[in-house]
Amino acid sequence: MAGLLVAVFWAILVSFLAVVLVRLAQTLRAATRLVTDVTERAVPLLTEASATVRSAQSQLSRVDAIAADVQEVTANASALSSTVSTAFGGPLVKVAAFGYGVRRALGRKSDPSRADRTVVVGRSVPAARRPGRRRRDGKD
Repeated sequence: MAGLLVAVFWAILVSFLAVVLVRLAQTLRAATRLVTDVTERAVPLLTEASATVRSAQSQLSRVDAIAADVQEVTANASALSSTVSTAFGGPLVKVAAFGYGVRRALGRKSDPSRADRTVVVGRSVPAARRPGRRRRDGKD
């Protein structure tokens, strides 16, 4: 009887192991199909991603070239601005000062009462003593 019991036990064990192996085989087949599908879909995506990266690299090279050109133009504009400022800035200020002086001199010649006035640099004349100024309310 012990031999029959051992044989039944081994038959149940083998049946259980057969079921486990069948389920494992089904799982491995499903995993193989999944990996195959992912590979079939991933390869074109990776190809497109590679092409996109190459295109982006090309565009960045162009942008880099444009940025270098803009930097060069900016440097040239700065140099031109400095040159123009140096060449015309001083003489224009001198011409403006000369014109102002001529106007003041001609204005003093036409108004003899202003010729005897003394100007003190850094001091202001009170509003009441300033000629030609009127108060806002219209009173003198």
